[in-house]
Amino acid sequence: MSYARQMLDTYSRTFNVDAGLLAAAIDALSDCVQACNADNAADLGEQNVSEMVTCIRLCLDCADICTATAGVTSRQTDYHADITRPLLDACVAICKSCGDECERHAHMPHCRVCAEACRRCEQACRDLLDATK
Repeated sequence: MSYARQMLDTYSRTFNVDAGLLAAAIDALSDCVQACNADNAADLGEQNVSEMVTCIRLCLDCADICTATAGVTSRQTDYHADITRPLLDACVAICKSCGDECERHAHMPHCRVCAEACRRCEQACRDLLDATK
């Protein structure tokens, strides 16, 4: 069981979304941040760094957006759809873009792993969005 789920289970209040779905999104967001940061560092070590500029920029953007979204969705306060939904929408968009770019470089294992993390995060955010409609 993830730490996100363990923390959600400690709260006596109920959520307007399934705790498992929420925990899965938080875990995917955190994993995506880690993968993007690691991929970014690996990209900077490649021989042809100039070919990796778009990937580097997208990984930086993805890590920042996912970090903010993970922070907001992890707080055990009242859910505000007007705040959370745009963040989740932004995550879906950046994870798709970053995943697409990383897939272009999938011959590099670090890019392949990052693309997988982005795809998983994109889907988890879509699932959470669907559950909050």
